[in-house]
Amino acid sequence: MGLVTNLLNPKIAVLYISLLPQFVDIRQGKVAEQVLVLGITQIFIAVTVNALIVVTAGSVARFLARRPHWMRTQRYLMGAVLTGLAVRIASS
Repeated sequence: MGLVTNLLNPKIAVLYISLLPQFVDIRQGKVAEQVLVLGITQIFIAVTVNALIVVTAGSVARFLARRPHWMRTQRYLMGAVLTGLAVRIASS
């Protein structure tokens, strides 16, 4: 589902159309190859980072599931952080 969402996301097309051409050097020749290499590099980095996030999130979820005290502490801590942010936004 995430893959389909990302493939249909127009922001990636805007990234490739607007950002990648800035890094292409016409004097180096074969513009299409340069754009392809840059695109593949960006995709590789994105997949690697997302995979690391998934693995880390799974490990944290297992850690919290085995330790209900940590889960409760995390819930109260995040509640306090979000309450603090709400107070700050409301006061500004």
